[in-house]
Amino acid sequence: MAEMEEQKTDVERLDKEYVFGTWSYQSEVDPTEIVGSEGVRFRDAHGNEWIDFSGQLMCSNLGHSADAVSDAMAKQAEQGAYFAPGFATEARAKLGEKLAEVTPGNLSKTFFSTSGTEAVEAAIKIARMYTGKQKIISRYRSYHGATYGSISVTGDPRRLAAEPGIPGTIKAPDPYAYGSTLDPMESLDYIDEMLMLEGDTVAAILVEPIVGSNGILVPPKEYLPRLKEIAHDHDALLICDEVMAGFGRTGEWFGCDVFDVTPDIMTMAKGLTGAYAPLGATIVTPEIADHFEENMFCHGHTYAGHPVACAAGLAAVETYQRENLVEYASEVGEYLGDRLEELKESHPSVGDVRGVGLFRGIELTKSSEERVPFGVREDKVSKGSTVVDEVSGAAADGGVYVANMINTLIIAPPLTITESDIDEAVSVLDDALDVSDAAMID
Repeated sequence: MAEMEEQKTDVERLDKEYVFGTWSYQSEVDPTEIVGSEGVRFRDAHGNEWIDFSGQLMCSNLGHSADAVSDAMAKQAEQGAYFAPGFATEARAKLGEKLAEVTPGNLSKTFFSTSGTEAVEAAIKIARMYTGKQKIISRYRSYHGATYGSISVTGDPRRLAAEPGIPGTIKAPDPYAYGSTLDPMESLDYIDEMLMLEGDTVAAILVEPIVGSNGILVPPKEYLPRLKEIAHDHDALLICDEVMAGFGRTGEWFGCDVFDVTPDIMTMAKGLTGAYAPLGATIVTPEIADHFEENMFCHGHTYAGHPVACAAGLAAVETYQRENLVEYASEVGEYLGDRLEELKESHPSVGDVRGVGLFRGIELTKSSEERVPFGVREDKVSKGSTVVDEVSGAAADGGVYVANMINTLIIAPPLTITESDIDEAVSVLDDALDVSDAAMID
């Protein structure tokens, strides 16, 4: 691979000076100019190329060559790039119909926004308007978005700078077998007791069926069905945040499909368009939809149901179907899981490997005898780098882009990845993990 040039490009200098880097101390922001991409690979202005082993921010489910999506966007832009939400467009109407088809159970009516965080904002408001109650229970190891309502229900430390957030948000424990004091199913008893102690004031429980950026946490098979029962026993709704896990990532259409559960409300984004356009969606059951026939649906955006974004979403979902990518993700995901298990066997710093489909996590440890993480929650809001960052950096030097969050490397490549691509990426990770092996305390 070509060495990164010390001289910054004009684009990199301009971006550094005039654009905020997200979730970061600006003194540490060092943007790299990207100039091209194809398939599961992308390249920068300095001649470096990477396998996209994390699907950028776990959103490029279709990779970087989904021509059907970009063509649909261009066609819609020619016909009309934008119309107010009060007008109907073919793209929006057909995408709504398509989502009712591919989502589980009887989920049927959708509000379209422009991002995952806006989809969660809509879900919170819908739950409150429908139930007449205010409180939302979410979990500590969670991320639901950056806007005020969504960051308030987020559990990870990025919420702290925004506090106090919206009222009525309560945090519960997580189904985290490797790093929690509670067994995953014991955490359900805790939530049940929370609902009892809060009385009839909780509108909904909001969870990621499989936790994404806080560690790829996969609960036991019986966890989500029981959580729905607990919610309904207390006249609360179940909201599933599928922003990261949705659209084939898990080897099923949605994370809740892994557990055969239909939530009352579901949120989506990221893979909804394969990241070709910003689009979020919040879909509800007919019972909830019917409530708003005679009660005002008091929510909206200028860009709600943006025609170009909806055209991208429709083309993306049709691509998943036409190319059988959900089924393929399940098959190649098994291969990926096996290869990552091999890394665990050969690297003592790999404490845990978990996940389903093409949604996998490698959690590191300083000790082969017990869980002693290199990265902790506070690192998300602290300066400097960790050993986990160094492992990602070593992988990038070898031509593999892999995101990391706290103490976990997140493996979420495009659904189009091949076994040979996986072999190449795992070989690079094999070398990169020598960094964490060398930093162990035993």
